[in-house]
Amino acid sequence: MATASVGGLDIRYEDTGGDGSVVLFSHGLLMDHTMFDAQVDALGDRYRCVRWDEPGFGDTRATSPFTLWDSANLAVGLLDHLGVEQAVFAGMSQGGFLSLRAALTAPERVRALVMIDSAADPDSPAMATENAKMFHLLCEGSEERRAKVLASVAGILIGDPAHEAHWIARWERIDRAQLRLAGDALLAHDDVTDRLDEIGCPALVIHGRDDHAIELARAEAVCAGLADCRGLVVVDGAAHAPNVTHPTPVNEALATFLATLA
Repeated sequence: MATASVGGLDIRYEDTGGDGSVVLFSHGLLMDHTMFDAQVDALGDRYRCVRWDEPGFGDTRATSPFTLWDSANLAVGLLDHLGVEQAVFAGMSQGGFLSLRAALTAPERVRALVMIDSAADPDSPAMATENAKMFHLLCEGSEERRAKVLASVAGILIGDPAHEAHWIARWERIDRAQLRLAGDALLAHDDVTDRLDEIGCPALVIHGRDDHAIELARAEAVCAGLADCRGLVVVDGAAHAPNVTHPTPVNEALATFLATLA
């Protein structure tokens, strides 16, 4: 991996290089850049694929409290570091949250949006309460309690036993202090639903039909609110991370959408 100094942080990222249009992949909560392995494998010969570890995850360490607006600025700053004028912002869950904010704060840098199991509104009060409890246990709980929570989270976020053990093993290595900073940013994220129509770039929404972390209706609201949403692709049998568990339909949808931007 390479390192970029952006906003006072050492951002770790991978870049396939090449002369193709740039796609910037931003991962979801607890994940890291490797969740897009299948997308880079499928698209890397046609597009310049850049993927990064957001603050608190992977090899990018947060140094102080931050917001998802700050993360959006970091994403744009990474483009600056790479000398990239414009990119397609493809974000999964939390990565979609920051991609929307990048499109609002730096629209000239966002060629298009791909929202994978993401939303524009905050979680419901009940969901927010449950998420706060989850973060408390992951950051403050015993190793035994933490292991039980991670197993439960894997069922919700991944929803496929064939992939869950891999991610649980990675999550067990996340520093508790880093997770606290990242969790606080996610729990405090604001509502940008009323600003979706300010985003004029082309957009694609992809969503797992069986996603219980962010229900399909919230994805439908994003597509309806964006000025140029070109489709909502629902992935049957997928939970919250269809790009990991069901890469074929996700990659096909991505490839078709990206081809329309040429």
